[in-house]
Amino acid sequence: MAIEIERKFLVSGDAWKAQAHAVIEMAQGYLNPVDAIKAGGQKASVRVRLEGESARLNIKSCEPGHTRQEFEYPLPVADARQLLALCVGGLVHKRRHLVQVGLHLWEVDEFLGDNAGLVVAEVELDAADEVFVKPDWAAAEVTDQRRYYNLALADYPYCRWSSSERG
Repeated sequence: MAIEIERKFLVSGDAWKAQAHAVIEMAQGYLNPVDAIKAGGQKASVRVRLEGESARLNIKSCEPGHTRQEFEYPLPVADARQLLALCVGGLVHKRRHLVQVGLHLWEVDEFLGDNAGLVVAEVELDAADEVFVKPDWAAAEVTDQRRYYNLALADYPYCRWSSSERG
């Protein structure tokens, strides 16, 4: 079984941009509605993602917190484009900046389109209690706040958040 252990943080400032060694354009969407997951009718999200010149199908369990089951498979780009047209909710567009901090690769997602203005950094870990270096630009942790997950952003984008939801 594939397990993903991931921590999410809001990003302050733009010092991370100078540290990025790669940038990947992404578009992704979900084949199952968020309402089915909220109601308990489905226990996993099914995502299609174009990332640069490649594509992937991803199935991720919907447990709160930093640990989830995750399965990912390569897709032909043409198939991914057709599947994106079948997605429910909106598509999530972003630029993923890869930043090495200590022993860990951080992924800083700069959201575009309806989620423009939101920047979230993620770090994947090998164990839930693994020690990692948190860079100065990684601000408040939002790992346990579902509204920052891409599935939620496809359904309820950042442009519709109230000032209190933006924190």
